[in-house]
Amino acid sequence: MIFVPLPFVVALLLAILLVRMLRQGDGSLAERRPFLLLIGFYTLQSIVIGIRWGYDVIEIMPIQSLIATTIAALAWVCFKGLTEEEQPTLSRFWPHLLPTATIAIFIALYPEPISLAIILIFFGYGAALLWLARHGPDALVAARLDGAVFSYRSLQITGFALIASALTDVIISFDFTRTGGIHAGAIVALGNVIALLILGTAASVASSGSTVEATSVEPPPPPPATEEDEAVAAALDTLMRARQLYRDPELNLTRIARKMNLPARRVSTAVNRIHGMSVSQYVNDFRIRAACEQLVGTDHPITQVMFDSGFISKSNFNREFARMNGESPTQFRKRRVPRESGGAASNVIFMSP
Repeated sequence: MIFVPLPFVVALLLAILLVRMLRQGDGSLAERRPFLLLIGFYTLQSIVIGIRWGYDVIEIMPIQSLIATTIAALAWVCFKGLTEEEQPTLSRFWPHLLPTATIAIFIALYPEPISLAIILIFFGYGAALLWLARHGPDALVAARLDGAVFSYRSLQITGFALIASALTDVIISFDFTRTGGIHAGAIVALGNVIALLILGTAASVASSGSTVEATSVEPPPPPPATEEDEAVAAALDTLMRARQLYRDPELNLTRIARKMNLPARRVSTAVNRIHGMSVSQYVNDFRIRAACEQLVGTDHPITQVMFDSGFISKSNFNREFARMNGESPTQFRKRRVPRESGGAASNVIFMSP
């Protein structure tokens, strides 16, 4: 019987995920390139772990250490890019190559501190990602609003996963000290394959903005609104109604801010304070109201209604629709459009934002 290490199976799943992302038509390939590269490193690391612990090839350990530190830094680069109003280039983040370069120097000259250095690098980047998440979904100004909550959840998951990986390395170090590493193989194989699957899924979700279910993220209680907040919110309401920006499936906070000639943070602050919600919820509310009008005013298929109102993910559409109406689009249409009329109901009332 041929022995196939579990990490190889994980590598195959990650490779399939990578191919799926490459074939997706939504979003710019340039914008998704950092996340594609990140998942590529996840796949490579899973293969290396399988070789090391599945076949006990100790010589591959230096490569595993180099890939691990690169993954931590690249995860930060990917999510940090979602917080930038101007799409950054990878060359801008060259300082984050220093951790990998440091490990390479240790490997060549003084291997003893490598384990401690990797633990500190993972702790550092994990904490930095969680700090990046402190402002909520609206901090991810470059994330598509249709999936901003998903990207935010992915940011949190990646931060926690990096810290968990650092803790796993601590446990492994103790195991080597106390038992000579008897349990290290099992810990690494199980811990890393789980972590890589979680991280790979999180990266995929963050780059596309919509693949799995998630609960809404409510912004923290805002401070009292100012007159400037009211003016910005009113201008945004007018812009949304007049130009129907919400119908753009690639809409993000950066695009909205540019059309208003305002900083993204100024726009999100006004929406938080005036409407008590995140920008993604605000935009999705417009989308759902537009969908409701089409559901009762036309006989278009629900999928077409979903696309016309600005959604590109059925799961996102159904989730947001249920959040606002307490029922699915199908149930909504059945209850409001009499069968015998075969058309629109004329007495449907939609709430204004």
